[in-house]
Amino acid sequence: MSDITIKIADIEIGRKPFIIAGPCVIESRPLSLEIAGKLKEFAEKYSINIIFKASFDKANRSSIDSYRGPGLERGMEILEEIKRKTSLPVTTDIHLPNQAKPVSLVVDLIQIPAFLSRQTDLIVAAAQTGIPLNIKKAQFMSPKDMSSVIKKAESTGNKKIILTERGSCFGYNNLIIDPRSIPIMRQYGYPVILDVTHSLQQPSVHHSYSGGTPEFIPDIARLGAALNCDGLFFEVHPNPGKALSDAKTMLQIDKLPKIILSAKAIWKAVRSENN
Repeated sequence: MSDITIKIADIEIGRKPFIIAGPCVIESRPLSLEIAGKLKEFAEKYSINIIFKASFDKANRSSIDSYRGPGLERGMEILEEIKRKTSLPVTTDIHLPNQAKPVSLVVDLIQIPAFLSRQTDLIVAAAQTGIPLNIKKAQFMSPKDMSSVIKKAESTGNKKIILTERGSCFGYNNLIIDPRSIPIMRQYGYPVILDVTHSLQQPSVHHSYSGGTPEFIPDIARLGAALNCDGLFFEVHPNPGKALSDAKTMLQIDKLPKIILSAKAIWKAVRSENN
């Protein structure tokens, strides 16, 4: 357990393991509601807290021609409907400081993308909303570098911070997980989660789009649980091959329950040893 417990809706992050899951980007209202509905079923059936995640705009796509999302206004309408109909907490990422305030009116958790985790104005604007933040460690940063990022958020008085490990650059077009990063970032007292699917991305390996190795998703999820991380992050889709973003790393949503059960068993064993 983390030194600091953060309340997100009715979930106490840092006390019990949880999951963030959803499609990479909001593709459509019906699909988003379908995915959220399944996640709600999983949360109830397997007694685990789940936060729904989807982006309203993917401002960091490899190609100018790639689908980016429905935009801020429509995206917030869809996330608000998901929150209302499923009672799941919701999160999304922001890319510009002026997006922080309108997004904070809907979501329960603001995500700072890995590429932007050194952007001072973005982090400060997000923290000033008072909403909990999930700050992803950039692929080019060491886990110790996150101490400076934490201070930027804390400068606003907001100490509702979660840190996310999502892999480190391993040469060109590849990422690798350094297991040490989880305990290193936990030294700062805040909850730390492992972004399983993004850690298996092969950035821009196909030049205009990224590849990935989703066959290792169960293994990396078990690794995260064994490292006693506070939560796991998955991008899920009913038909990953047809996903409009991150198709090469997405988890087929019906495979999530088996991973949840495996992770819960490991978490239970690890936390029993630590007590």
